[in-house]
Amino acid sequence: MTAISKRFTTVIAIFTCALSMLATQCAAQEFPSRPFRFVVPYGTGGGPDVIARVIAQRLGQNLGLSVVVDNRPGAGGIIAAEIVKKAPADGYTLFVADTGHLSINPSLYPKLPYDPLRDFAPVTLAVTTPLYLVANAALPIQTVRQLIDYAKSHPGVPFGSSGNGSVHHLGMELFKSLAGVDMTHIPYKGVAQSVPAVISGDVAVILAALPSVLPYVKAGKVRLLAVATPKRTLIMKDVPTIEEAGVPGYAIRVDAGFVAPAGTPNSVIARLNSEIVKVLAAPDIVQRLSPLGFEMIASTPEQYKETIRADTLIYGKLVNDAHARVD
Repeated sequence: MTAISKRFTTVIAIFTCALSMLATQCAAQEFPSRPFRFVVPYGTGGGPDVIARVIAQRLGQNLGLSVVVDNRPGAGGIIAAEIVKKAPADGYTLFVADTGHLSINPSLYPKLPYDPLRDFAPVTLAVTTPLYLVANAALPIQTVRQLIDYAKSHPGVPFGSSGNGSVHHLGMELFKSLAGVDMTHIPYKGVAQSVPAVISGDVAVILAALPSVLPYVKAGKVRLLAVATPKRTLIMKDVPTIEEAGVPGYAIRVDAGFVAPAGTPNSVIARLNSEIVKVLAAPDIVQRLSPLGFEMIASTPEQYKETIRADTLIYGKLVNDAHARVD
C-alpha cells in the first residue's frame, strides 16, 4: 500500500469514527423520543409487576410517551434478563430486576447466561420490599424467641419458601445459622404456594412480603413475628426486627430497580435516572405504593452498582452455605 493510500485509509477511518460518535451523541440528545419497554421477570399481579406498572404509567405521562410492561416470567428471571441483555443499548428497554436476578442468580446457577455487572448498566434502585417472618396461627408461637424455643424442642420443624435459592429460602437459612436451630426447608414453586402452606400448617413459618400475607394476618390465620430488615418499617412500626427480637446480626432485604443493556450511553442513563427518581418521589406514588409494603429507595447508578456488588457477596455466601443450586 502506498503512503497516499495509507493516509487516505486513515482519513476515512477517522471520518467514519467521527460520524459514528456524532450519531451516538445525536441519539442521546434526542432521547427520549419513542415508546419504552419495561421487561418484568414475573407474571401479572405480583409485587414487581405492580411496581413496574405504576412507574410506567407516571413516566409515560411525564414524558408524553407510552411505556409497555412486558411480562416474561420463568427460569428464575433468566428469560427476561436475556431479552434485555440482547436489546439495543439505547435506553428504551429496561429490566425491572430484583435482588434475586442480580445478586443471587450468579451463585445459584452454575451456567448463568448473563453477568449482572458486565451485561447491564444500573439506572436506579426503585423500592425495597421488606420480608416478614410469618408463623402459622395455630402454633404456640407469637414471638421470635418462642419460635427459636419451638424449633429447638422440635428439631427439623419445616419452613417454606418460594423456591430453592430464593431470598425467602436464603433468609431462613441465615435465621437458622444465627439462631442455632435445626429446621427443614420445604421449597414451593412460588409465594402462591408457600403462603397457603403456612396457613394450613404444612410448614411452621415462612418469610414473605406484606402484600402476600396481610389479608391472612387480619383474618387471624397467620402471625407476623418480626421484620427481616435492619430497621422497623413505617407501615408496621409495632412489628420488631428479627435482630431486636432475639437474633443479633440478622438483616436481609429485597430490592428492586431498573437496569439497561450494557453500553447504554451515560447521558441516557442519567436522563432515565432523573425521570424515574422523579416518579418515585411523587407524593401520590409514595401513597399508592407504601400501603402495599413497598418503600422508595431511589439511588444514583453508581450507588445501585455498589449495592449489586455488595449483595452478590452476601448472598453468594448464603447460597454456598446452604448448598443451594439450580441446574
